[in-house]
Amino acid sequence: MPVLAPPVRRSARKAKGDGHLRRAEILEAAERIFVVEGYEGATIRKIADEVGVSSTALYMHFQDKGAILREICEGTLKLLLERNRELAARPLDPVVRVRMMLDAYMRWGLQHSNAYRLVFSDPPPVAAPLPHGADDVGAQCYDTFSGVVREVAAAGRLRTGTADSAAQALWMACHGVVAMMSARPDFDWAPKDELIEVTLDGLLNGLVVD
Repeated sequence: MPVLAPPVRRSARKAKGDGHLRRAEILEAAERIFVVEGYEGATIRKIADEVGVSSTALYMHFQDKGAILREICEGTLKLLLERNRELAARPLDPVVRVRMMLDAYMRWGLQHSNAYRLVFSDPPPVAAPLPHGADDVGAQCYDTFSGVVREVAAAGRLRTGTADSAAQALWMACHGVVAMMSARPDFDWAPKDELIEVTLDGLLNGLVVD
């Protein structure tokens, strides 16, 4: 069943403004277009038209659309990495930290649904590999999370599986929540907070020994 993406919005040409604000506009517009059009269909001209600038003006900020995609992916993943590291370092029970990290992951994915789809959707909505820098940041995000799961396993608190299989199963299950809610926004979902809580209760109560 195809995903119905929102129509691309076009804005009127804008006068020259602050460089950092224009750069942010370009990234936001490109993120939407990459999801709707795919990597090949998202041309520099389409992105420029969406922002309301000329293609020449856009090239003053980015050398090509690959650079735009790289910055979208890296920037969004860095937000998750910072949050993961902060939660992982808290002096709390590792199960509590795992729960907090999964909660933050799902909320981050739902808050940045377009960027999430660009990074994690399968098949990907862009016909290009994940940029190398973003792949590194994504790996760091997972390593930070799985390190806390290893603490749970080392304490003998896993009912089944290993630290690796537990971390991967937890991640995949939470990915499913984000992917489904993002792909089917018109479905009559239960309240977001309730879905997140029920998901985490079911996963951790079934996997972790108190």
